[in-house]
Amino acid sequence: MSDNAARPPNPASDRDTAAAGAGTARWVLVTGGAKRLGRELCLAFARQGWQVACHYHRSADAAQEVVAQIAALGGQAVAVAGPLHSEADARALFAQVLERTGGRLDCVVNNASLFEPDTAADFSEEALWAQMRTNLVVPATLARLLHGLHAGGPAGTPAASVVHVLDQKVFNLNPDYYSYTLSKLALERSVALQAQALAPQVRVNAVAPGLLYQSGPQTADNFAAASHANLLRRPIDPAQVAQTALFLAGNPCITGTSVCVDNGQHLVPTERDIMFVAEQVLHGATAAKNNEQGDLP
Repeated sequence: MSDNAARPPNPASDRDTAAAGAGTARWVLVTGGAKRLGRELCLAFARQGWQVACHYHRSADAAQEVVAQIAALGGQAVAVAGPLHSEADARALFAQVLERTGGRLDCVVNNASLFEPDTAADFSEEALWAQMRTNLVVPATLARLLHGLHAGGPAGTPAASVVHVLDQKVFNLNPDYYSYTLSKLALERSVALQAQALAPQVRVNAVAPGLLYQSGPQTADNFAAASHANLLRRPIDPAQVAQTALFLAGNPCITGTSVCVDNGQHLVPTERDIMFVAEQVLHGATAAKNNEQGDLP
């Protein structure tokens, strides 16, 4: 997670704005909503008339920019802050959201995650449990709290919804990012279990994106090569991932389903994470080019 724990600059104003439309509007919470895919998700929901609670941890300015963009679109949004390291953090965030939205919440998109490098040969217990708590316990808790909010509602009320953001890695295993992968594998398995347990009040689905953004030690050249390593041989559009999440949140007939939005990347097996495979390809291409130049007269 790379978002900010400071409170938004003007929470009172946010509350007033939220209260104005709390009676009829649909509210969505997007965790890790200030940047990258989270930002795309917030804007996609807002464009379809949802009111948005944009969660952040450390990126206060970016979250306020998202809120301002949604306001410019004619929508309503609030920024909600806090870490997501435990069940207690999830409970605190949920309470904060309800305070800002007048007690309304109709969808949770669990986008925030912790992504740290390790393998089965060198992982630490601390790193493993940290990623399990953020990537599994927090999403599961938010889904449970959403169910509690909607339990006992009148018959015929449309179900609330949860959309987990997975990773195509769960369908295309390699040994890199071991603890992260274990946490996402567990979250993928929870989709069907939660769909069964939380029905009929809550539907639970997931999207599994492929490589979307340059990250960590990855170079621009590496990302350019890696982003084409899928069946369609082109980069994945984050906006299409957001549109799929929006579709799952809005379609009342779908629950217990995970959708890969990865240009077929999950069908292209690799021995290592695509970043490392791309690096090997780039090194090989450089070496071949150097050899060719050395053969020139």
